[in-house]
Amino acid sequence: MRITDAKVIVCSPGRNFVTLKVFTDQGVYGLGDATLNGREQAVVAYLVEHCIPALIGRDPRNTEDIWHYFYRGAYWKRGPVTMAAISAIDLALWDIKGKVLGTPLHNLIGGKSRERVLVYAHATGHDAAEAVDAVAKKIGEGFLAVRVQAGVPGVARSYGVARGEGAYEPAEPGLPQEEVWDTARYLNFAPRLFEAVRSAHGDDVHLLHDVHHRCTPIEAARLAKELEPHHLFWLEDPVTAELQEGLRWVRRHSTTPIAIGEVFNSIYDVTTLVTEGLVDYLRTPLCHGGGITNLVKIAAFAATYHVQMGFHGATDLSPVNLAASLHFDLAINNFGIQEYMPHPDLTHEVFKTNYRYEKGYLSIDDTPGIGVDIDEAAAAKFPYRPASLPVARKTDGTAFHW
Repeated sequence: MRITDAKVIVCSPGRNFVTLKVFTDQGVYGLGDATLNGREQAVVAYLVEHCIPALIGRDPRNTEDIWHYFYRGAYWKRGPVTMAAISAIDLALWDIKGKVLGTPLHNLIGGKSRERVLVYAHATGHDAAEAVDAVAKKIGEGFLAVRVQAGVPGVARSYGVARGEGAYEPAEPGLPQEEVWDTARYLNFAPRLFEAVRSAHGDDVHLLHDVHHRCTPIEAARLAKELEPHHLFWLEDPVTAELQEGLRWVRRHSTTPIAIGEVFNSIYDVTTLVTEGLVDYLRTPLCHGGGITNLVKIAAFAATYHVQMGFHGATDLSPVNLAASLHFDLAINNFGIQEYMPHPDLTHEVFKTNYRYEKGYLSIDDTPGIGVDIDEAAAAKFPYRPASLPVARKTDGTAFHW
C-alpha cells in the first residue's frame, strides 16, 4: 500500500477548521485535524509546502517511522505549527490503518478499558448568579461534571465568557482584540463564585475551573488554596507553564488537583511536571501533540507517575480530533475526563460523526478507523474567515500572557 496524494481542506462552518485528507492506491483515505486556532494558514503552508510532497509514495501503515521522519527530518523540532502538521498526518494514517484492518481506532491502541467516556460541559455567566443558573442547566442535561466561568466584577470582558447571548467563541474576525484584565479582582471573586455554586448545587456535581494561565505562581497558589473547600475536580492552567517549575509553588500550598497542557506539543513540555508530581491531569490534544503515535507515549509516561489524561476538547478542534480523542479515552487506563463542547449544527453539515452524548458520557461506535468523514461539497460552502484570539493587557497597559 502506498500514499498517492493528499490535500488540505480549509472551511469555516461556524469557525475555521483545517482537515488533511490522505489518499492511498487501495482507494482508502484517512482524515487528520490540522486546526490551530488563529494560525490556521501557517499549518496549511507547512503541510502543502513541506509535508505532503514528502508523504507521496510512502506506506501509510508505517506510522512510527513516518512520525519520526517528519519530526527529525525538519531539524527545527517541536513548536505548534510543526506539531499540528505532524499530528494531522499521524491521525490520517491511523485512520487509514483502522479502515484497512476493518477495526475502530481504539482496538489498535489496546482495546477498550471502559465502555463510555466521562465528559464535562461548560457553564458560563456574565456574573455569579448567571453562572449558577448555567450550572443548573447543565446538570439538567445530565452532565456529571461542569466547568464554571463567570464575568469578574469590574472587568469589562472575562476570557471564557461569551460577549453576548450566543455561544462562546474565543477567536473573533480580524486582528486580535485587546482586553483589559485585573488579576486582583479575579482572585477576590473566584472563591465567592464557587461558594455560590456549591451552595446552590451541592457536592455531587464535579466542578472545574480554567484560569487561562493568568496568575503568577504565588497568585495561583493562593487561588488553589482558597478553592480547596469547594473540592474542584481540577483547576486548569493556573500559571503559564513554559517554566514547569512554576507549578511547585501551587503544589506546596494546596491539594487542589491541577490540569495543564492544552498548549503543549511535546513530551518534553511535561517532564518536570510529571516526575515531580506537580500536575494531576495532562490536556495535550491529539491534533497538537503529535497524534496517536506521540500521545500514546506521553500517556504511558504520565501513567507511571499516577497522572491522568484530560484532553482539551473545545470547539476550536474539529470533530475528527474529538472522535480520535474518544477512541484514545476508551483505550488508555489512565483516562480522567474529556472536555466536551458540542459543535454547532453548521459544523455537522460538513463533518459526519459517529459519537453520541448520553447522561454525562460520550460513546462512539465501531466504525473502522476514526469514524468521522467530511463532505467536501458542504465544506466548500463555508470559506475560510481570518480570525484571531484576543490579547490581554493589565490595567496599566502591559501586554499580558495567557
